[in-house]
Amino acid sequence: MSNEPAGHQYPPPLLPAPPRPAGRRRGAFATALWLLVGPVTGGLGLAAGHLVAALTTPAASPVLAVGSTVIDRTPTSLKEWAIAHFGTHDKTILVGSVLVVVLLLSTAVGPLARRRAVYGAAALVLLAGIAAACALRRPEASAGAAVPSLVAGVVAVLALMLVLRLQARHVRPSSTGEAVGGGQTRGPRSSRRTLVVLGALAALAAALGETGRLVIARRARAEDVTLPAPAEPAPAFPAGIDRTVPGITAFRTPASRFYRVDTRLDVPVVDSDGWSLRIDGDVARPFEIDYRELLAMPMIERDITLTCVSNSVGGPYVGGARWLGVRLSDLLERAGVGHSADQILSTDFAGMTISTPLALATDGRDAMVAVGMNGAPLPRAHGFPARLVIPGLYGFISATKWVTRLTLTTYAQHSAYWTDRGWATDAPIKISSRIDTPRPLASVKRGDQVLGGVAWAQQNGGVAKVEVSIDGGPWTAAHLGPSAGNDYWRQWYAPWRATPGTHTLACRVVDGAGQTQTPVRAEPFPSGASGVQTITVSVA
Repeated sequence: MSNEPAGHQYPPPLLPAPPRPAGRRRGAFATALWLLVGPVTGGLGLAAGHLVAALTTPAASPVLAVGSTVIDRTPTSLKEWAIAHFGTHDKTILVGSVLVVVLLLSTAVGPLARRRAVYGAAALVLLAGIAAACALRRPEASAGAAVPSLVAGVVAVLALMLVLRLQARHVRPSSTGEAVGGGQTRGPRSSRRTLVVLGALAALAAALGETGRLVIARRARAEDVTLPAPAEPAPAFPAGIDRTVPGITAFRTPASRFYRVDTRLDVPVVDSDGWSLRIDGDVARPFEIDYRELLAMPMIERDITLTCVSNSVGGPYVGGARWLGVRLSDLLERAGVGHSADQILSTDFAGMTISTPLALATDGRDAMVAVGMNGAPLPRAHGFPARLVIPGLYGFISATKWVTRLTLTTYAQHSAYWTDRGWATDAPIKISSRIDTPRPLASVKRGDQVLGGVAWAQQNGGVAKVEVSIDGGPWTAAHLGPSAGNDYWRQWYAPWRATPGTHTLACRVVDGAGQTQTPVRAEPFPSGASGVQTITVSVA
């Protein structure tokens, strides 16, 4: 009698052979293709939506709409961190990050469509719907703002259907290849065809995206505007010392290199023909003035340094330019300001608001509605057709770009964008100085060297003195470059006998009223950074 359990077969059957490596590779390749389906079809949709937005309203581009919503909902501390670490590239990084996140989310589209086509299509529609909702929530949005996102959704779904249809044409009964259900398989030829199709769709997406970029660039070209001669021209601009002190900041900042910090992800295209400025609120005679009427008013020309409140000690967000514009006081006098207003609430073409203390805007400083910069019309990136320029105040309370309305009101009645986010309402620019050369952590040669940089101290007599300190030693006076007025920065330099080792270099400014730059450190939020810049260099 056998001791083997009933039903036992002897000898035991051979185990099934493991799958061939080629089969596993084909399966992995097919899976990777399904993960690419969503990013490619979704990317094509985004590119199509971007092109439609470029031809209509660039800010309604799906990625820009989502990015703008992210900006509005980002905590102030995170915004400051991004500006401090990424500088003027923060917008590019934000847009890139939004695009990457969208494409990563869309990787789920292929696997969903693999189960049922409607699931993948629904995922693409959901992503397009989110972008459309973001576009419609923008302050300047009309119903048409959703069109680019809707186009993106339709194109993406059509592209997905095309891929699935081509896949279905190559399904066949077989015992080899990638199983898709019902005994049907897709072989390696089908995967290769799918890869070719996805590559073609990706190339089309790239072409559409580049076309959109070119359309936006063409629309953003400067208008051919002839500016009037100023009734009050600025004095002759002196030659700076940047040609004789290598590494020092240029005395006048070209428009192409002037810092730009704002909440816009696009460069707004506002045509002068349709632009107007309305002055209303607590005024006796509210009025509206168009671009030609504004240019016909008496113009002043002034050299003024602007600074962003996000500028850290020694930071780059400061620039000096020659501005042309109409005195703000002339416009307010024409309107007849009432007795209750304590702020000017300025609004740009898209509904962005900035509040300026009325007392500071009308205390005799050369506040203007500017139309020109460095002898040319304002660049679109810096506010064309018109912007506010008020010397001595940080830009977030004084420098509204693309301005279309000035409302005389009170802080109790209305609050502006930055005020709602906890920033100060009264923010005069703090006196400050910066070391341009040598650069922090630089390695310099022993012997005769030069420290150099810029300093600004507006309203209180301008820059009277700049002092430097080496390795914590006594403060000694630096040499000043020429002056272009109290509202403009000054260049400075100081000879230095460099000895081998590691050294700390510091600078500070003293204004015309005798006030010395404070060493007390403060972060940009809520009213501007302060402190003395100190850098470390090594001498070989």
